[in-house]
Amino acid sequence: MDALLTGLRAAGEPTRLRLLILLAQSELTVTELTQILRQSQPRVSRHLKLLCEADLLDRFREGSWVFYRLAARGVGGDLTSFLVASISEEDPTIARDLERLRAVRDARAERAATFFRENADGWDRIRSLYVSETRVEDQLRALAPAGPMDAVLDLGTGTGRMLEIFADRAARLEGVDLSPEMLAFARARLDASGLSHAHVRQGDIFDLTFNDGEFALVSVHQVLHYLDDPAACIAEAARVLAPGGRLLVVDFAPHELDFLREGQAHRRLGFAEHEVSQWCVAAGLTVQTVQSLPPDGADEKLTVLIWSAEKPCQSGETKKGVAA
Repeated sequence: MDALLTGLRAAGEPTRLRLLILLAQSELTVTELTQILRQSQPRVSRHLKLLCEADLLDRFREGSWVFYRLAARGVGGDLTSFLVASISEEDPTIARDLERLRAVRDARAERAATFFRENADGWDRIRSLYVSETRVEDQLRALAPAGPMDAVLDLGTGTGRMLEIFADRAARLEGVDLSPEMLAFARARLDASGLSHAHVRQGDIFDLTFNDGEFALVSVHQVLHYLDDPAACIAEAARVLAPGGRLLVVDFAPHELDFLREGQAHRRLGFAEHEVSQWCVAAGLTVQTVQSLPPDGADEKLTVLIWSAEKPCQSGETKKGVAA
């Protein structure tokens, strides 16, 4: 009751209700919110502080920027969901706010598109060397729990594509990446897809801020070959995986394409099947399958491997966060 009353008192002010409506649509910074609300930054920051203290909003830093979004869990999450659903978007003030939000999103999408255009040549060259992403994604969906899942996590999320392919099976999707540029692109992509239950944040995939056993599915798609210590990434993924949860790892089989090391910052030229499997076992997971997707055509191309591993349930535990 105390938490509910605190939340109601915090939300019971016009500007703060407007903030809840906006943040139900998209993660936003203070600067973006001041542009929409046409209020000073100190005033907006004060409202945000009160909402965070009442556990109605989550606040997270990304470099020099700070993003806000609705609380996803607990009394605060339930209350914000109820309040947002109770307010009509046809209200003149809310409608004006949402129109300004669309302008902010359009500007965000344009910045992300510029970044993608400037880097697309390198990505297109790599994609031309292996089996189509459609085949890879089809395999990942086949290997993932059929659903519904409480939460999905994608490590090194990049463009956020992995969040999109699991969006229809999960109540909450989280993506973590170190690059602000890639996160900007991912946010624009998720906004365009209308996936309000998918979020991305800047973070260290070796030291995640999530709780133990929080996710029914964790994906690591084309990330390990960039890392100094890929085994540590697997171990951290296993930590946040729920009992009975699944880890999906996608990367290249061993190859000799040295230009990827120099031009694309690949630290490792692929991984043997047993190598990633051993890391999974060392992290307490049971490897279920390793699938190989060879390329079509010439020999000097890349074979994609997909590892599927599960976190065993201990004595007395049941599967958590995913329907049977």
